[in-house]
This record gives sequence, C-alpha cells and structure tokens, in this order.
Amino acid sequence: MSTNSHSFDSTERSASEQITDVVASWPGVTTGHGNRGERWFRMGRREIGHLHGDAAAHFGFPRHVWVALYKQGRIEPHPIFVDLVGPAARRIEAASDIQAVIDLLRLNYERLTTLAGGRSIVAPTSSPSFGG
Repeated sequence: MSTNSHSFDSTERSASEQITDVVASWPGVTTGHGNRGERWFRMGRREIGHLHGDAAAHFGFPRHVWVALYKQGRIEPHPIFVDLVGPAARRIEAASDIQAVIDLLRLNYERLTTLAGGRSIVAPTSSPSFGG
C-alpha cells in the first residue's frame, strides 16, 4: 500500500515499488537512496531521475527536451529550481502517473544509452546529480 494519502489500489505494490521494479530491470541501471531519502536511478555516474516516495519524481533534461515536455504538460518545473530549465518534476497522484514517470525515466535512459555509444559506464557515485 502507498505510504502517503494517494489512492492506489491496496492490492498493488506502491507507486515507487512499481516504478523501481521496471526501471531497475533495465540493463546498466543501478538504484540507491540519497541523503534526502530519495531513491535514485543511475546509468553509471549519471542520474536518470529519482523518486520522493510515492509522491513525486524529479529529473534533469537538456533544455530542448525540457521545453518540449513542459509544453506537452508531461513535466512541471522542479520545486526547488523553479526558474531553471532542465530540472523537472512529475507528481504521482494517480495510477496513470506511474507509467508517465516510467516513460520519462526511459527517455533519460535511452538518451544516456545513446550518449554512451556502447562504451562501459563507470560505477555510480553516492551523491545525487542535483538536490531536491
């Protein structure tokens, strides 16, 4: 059951567990917990995003990707970095948001996989790429 007031089906795993199950299964992805309690997902040293419990997901996107996703209504500005283009957030308020978060994480995963160009990526570090 969800650890917050969101109304997910109690017979299902929590939103964060469902997202983690999918994202952690992608080749090369590692997961862990940051110093603010967030669960991060990384490809090597690069974070593809992180979860704050079952309430929100945060990501970092290149400017052109951020602008397109924002115009599509798929993300909103990061609550700490509200004036920056790049850091982004997606609230998890309904079951449909779970797949939306997975899709956004997959977008970053595929972008980083393409950047790696088949090269081996160095093991992850213990600090998140940005706070919040």
